[in-house]
Formats: sequence, C-alpha cells, structure tokens
Amino acid sequence: MVDDTWSSALHRLWQAASRAEEVSALADDVYAPLLATPGVHLVVGTRWEDPQILRYMRALRAGSDSPVITATARSVPEAAVREPGDEPVVTRIPVAGLDDAGWPEAELLRRTPEATFVVCTFRLDHRGWASLGVGVDASADVAAVEGRLAQAVDVIVACHTGIIQRGREARRGADDALLAEASLQMDSSLDVEETLRRVARIAVPAVADGALVHLLRSEGPEFVSATHVAVRQQRALEEIGRENLWLAALLARRSEDEDTVFLSGPELDGSPFADTAEATEATEATEADGDGDGARPVAAEADRHSTVISISTLRARGRVVGSITFVYQRPEARLPGSAFLRSLATRAALSIDNALLYELRRHAVLSLQEHLLPSQLPVTDQWDLSASYEVGDPMLDVGGDFYDAVPRPDGSIALLIGDVCGRGAEAAALTGLARHTLRTLLEQGTDPGTALSRLNRALRQERASRFLTAVVATLAPQADGTALLTTCSAGHPSPLVLRSDGTVSEVLTGGLLLGVLDDVSYESHEERIGPDDTVVLFTDGLTESREAGGAFFESILPVRLAALRGFDAAHIAESLTQQAKAYRASGQDDIALLVARWTGVPPGADLLPHPLQLVRTAR
Repeated sequence: MVDDTWSSALHRLWQAASRAEEVSALADDVYAPLLATPGVHLVVGTRWEDPQILRYMRALRAGSDSPVITATARSVPEAAVREPGDEPVVTRIPVAGLDDAGWPEAELLRRTPEATFVVCTFRLDHRGWASLGVGVDASADVAAVEGRLAQAVDVIVACHTGIIQRGREARRGADDALLAEASLQMDSSLDVEETLRRVARIAVPAVADGALVHLLRSEGPEFVSATHVAVRQQRALEEIGRENLWLAALLARRSEDEDTVFLSGPELDGSPFADTAEATEATEATEADGDGDGARPVAAEADRHSTVISISTLRARGRVVGSITFVYQRPEARLPGSAFLRSLATRAALSIDNALLYELRRHAVLSLQEHLLPSQLPVTDQWDLSASYEVGDPMLDVGGDFYDAVPRPDGSIALLIGDVCGRGAEAAALTGLARHTLRTLLEQGTDPGTALSRLNRALRQERASRFLTAVVATLAPQADGTALLTTCSAGHPSPLVLRSDGTVSEVLTGGLLLGVLDDVSYESHEERIGPDDTVVLFTDGLTESREAGGAFFESILPVRLAALRGFDAAHIAESLTQQAKAYRASGQDDIALLVARWTGVPPGADLLPHPLQLVRTAR
C-alpha cells in the first residue's frame, strides 16, 4: 500500500530541492516527515569536513518545534572510520553500543537507550561527507525507515549536486565575462606598463585579494605593477614586488614552467606571505604606533583564512614575457581554478606581447625616421633655421616626409622638403634616395630646377612605383641686406612667407609630380625677402589636419602663422606643429616643417660663405 503522506512529503522535498541555494534549506522538509514516521523519536544529521572534522550537527526530537543545532569545527578522530565511499551506506546500531569517541550523536540518543540508531552516511563532495539518522523504538518498521532515509538522502545528494553544478555554471559565466572584459581592457592599450597595470587592476578583487605583475628581462624578473584590495597594503605589496629576494628567486625558477602553481602553509615559510606569529606581532606594533597608513605585512591581512599565492607564467607566441602572482586571503572554495588562471594568463601574455611588439616597432619606426632626416642644420648669423617633425602614428610604417638645409658654394643656402606617396620600406628607400640626391646636387651648386629634373630622371630609371612631391628654395644674400628667394616646386604645397610686418603671402609655384613622366622641366619663381622675413616650408600633413567639423588646418594656417610674428624659427616650427596636432580630430599623416628666418646683411658685406656651425635639428 502506498503511503500517501510520505509520498506527498517526498514530492515537496524534491520541489524544495530544485529551488534551494543551500542544502541546509531542506532541513525542515526532511526532518519533519521523517519524525512523523511511526516509531521515530529523533532525527539527527551531521556534516563533516575531511574524514574527522565535525562542522555541525542538527537534531529534532518528537514533540519539539525547535531543532538543536551545534555549530563546531572540532576534530573527532574515531569518526574517520565512518567515512563512506562513493555510495551511501545504511547502518543499524543499538544506541547502547554507540561510542562517544566516534559518534557525537550518542549524547542525543541516550534518552532512549533501548532504541536503535538507523543512520545513512553519504558523500556530498570531495571535501567531506554527511550522515542522516533516526532513533527508532521497537514499534518502528526498520526496513521502511531505511527506505525513507535512502530516499531522503537521494534528494539531499541531488540537491547538493545541482547547487554545485549551478554554482559552476554561474562561476563559469562570471569567469567568461571577466575574461572577455579583461581582454577588452588589456587590448585597449598598446603601452606596455599601462597594459600590465590593467592586468593587476582587473584581477583584484574579482580573482584575488592582491596581484603582482613582473616582466621577464635578460637579467631576471622586473617588477612592473601591484594592487591590493586593502589600500594600506598597496605599498607593502609593491615593496615585495620590487625588493623581496624570496619572490624574485621563486619567479626566476618558474620562468619556464607553464602550469600555474599554488603555494600555501609551510611552502610559504620564509616568505613575506607566511602566516606567522611575527606577522601578527608586526601588525599589532604598526597599529599601536597609530600609523593608519602604515604598510602591514601582507600575511597579517588574513584574519580568518590562511594566505595562498598562485604564480602563472605569461607565455605568448612561444616565449615567456613575464609572470603574474595572485595573493588570496579567502576560503578555499573561492579560489579560482587552474584552467581559469591559465586562460587569464594567456590573454594577459598576448596583450603584453602585443604591447611589447608595438613598442619595438614604434622605436624602429622612429629610429628609421630619424636616420632619414638630417640630425643637424647649418646656421650662420645670416639665417635662423629650425625644423619640426611629428610622426602621425608610430604604429604605422615609416613615413615618406623629408627635409634638409644645404649650404652652397656661392654663399646661399638651399632649403628642400618633400613627401613620398605612402609609407613603409619602399617609401623609406625613395625618401633616402630623394633627399640625398637633391642634397648632393644642391651642394655642387646645381640650380633648383635642374636638381628636381635630375631627381625625376633617377626615379624613372629606378622604375620607382611611387611618386613624390618636393619643393626647393634657395636663399641668396644680396648687397642691400635682402635675400633672393628662388623657389621651384614639383607638385608640393606652396611655401609661405611671413613678413616682418606680420603679413603672410604664398609663394606661387607649380610643377609636375616627381617620378611620373620621363622628361620634365621645372621653372623657378623669384622674389625678395627682407630682414626678419621668414620662409616656411611644410608637407601636407600640416595643411590636411582636419577638425571634427571637416575644416582643414590649411584654412587657418595664414592667421596662425601671422600670430607668430617676431618669434624665432624654432618657436614657429614647434608652435605650428603642435597647433595642427591639437586641431586635428582625424588624419594620421606625418607633419614636417622647415623654417628659415632671414636676419639680413649690411650693404657691401662680404658675400662669400660664412663660417658654419651645426645645430641639432628638432625631432
């Protein structure tokens, strides 16, 4: 015959189990129906950690509405023999035969010494086990009681398994979200140190209570960043990262290990993370001094939980780039898994490696760019020369902008500026060819038009696939204190002249791009400039800097240049570059400027070349 009362209770128990977030929430739905079973006068459950650590005991007696709950963490060595295997075990034991050394339930059962204790022991997870038992008298149907215990335990185990599974799924979802956010945050910066700082900040407190990040250098681990949930621990953790020999030696030994390692307890002896009496004493001493901001020992923050550290090697593209050390002061159940830490370390390593590669590339681009430009400009008391070069985006390949200033045999000086179409190795090769060809020809006294024609012929002979623009201007001193400005252009933006009275004029030039047709001639334009007049040559990176509304810097360049009247060449070059850079909301082209301010010479002065000195050009 079916027991409808127990069947209904079991149904309610399954429903409660599907909603429960903790197994303890099932207690009322388990204990009351079992206690209503004929012949049962006591229901008692225990929860054990490891074989012999009693975590708590809960008992409910017939006729009582309030359970007896004993929360403890005491060791019961004799109980280890009760630890079940993988399957639940049901046992019948006379109450009179229970030994207190292994049966903490005995003291609750002795009110009815002639009773029998029917108990089911079962495993909940790898960390511990549990038992559910009833005290029955002679009127009980023990076989039926055993069946009900087994059914109740099935529900409890299923509930616990479901809670663990849901927790794992939630944890996996949270981990996936954290990893995705970590990737976005780390990948949003190509600065190495900023990327490393973000690695530490993302992980704390979501993953750990503290984090240290080191780069691997040829001489060993180099500390970069640290963070901790406790603000007062920030300095202590940074000091450990920079100076602690124990940690440095450990990181050096593990530099090639791929697996994440967890260290705790005796493994941390001698380290700044050890849970020692000395750490506690140091904490108390610090607090006694009243220094609220003092750096407490890291291990001293573990008020209730022992300190654990993990070390993950940061490996990307087959090479080790560093390591990340996490510090935990939390329950074991809240420690991240090795798989999660490996995934986080892999993502961090790729972001760091990308930042390192970008840094190397940026330095290579800037270094190559510098070698394509003159390191020094000539000066005499006749002219004030300066230049400015702003790389549009160091992540891109080397650009094709170039400039130079060349003293000539007749005492004049030739200014040249150009722009090769595109970027990269081929553009860099043409840049070097163009600048050095023009420089050589102009040094020999070749006029600007002929120099451009011969450069064009050289480009065509080399079958260059790119074109370039250039402008050459010579400044020849005159006896009346002026200078003859001769300008020749090959499709390049026209130079500007800032007069001493503040007016700005454009030098009228024209000419075909270099490297397009075989035989091209270039005409020159001549005009006079007076003392304190300034000639400004530039590439289109200056004029084509565009604001958010779409306007180009070219539209305001004359006004901005006029406002610089009276300043020396260096100030004009740097100011215009920075103004264009601040102006543009879009555009990544390089900006090159070459500025020459004519100082003038008195009538009848010797026009032979003046003694030259060299000054380093602006970069």
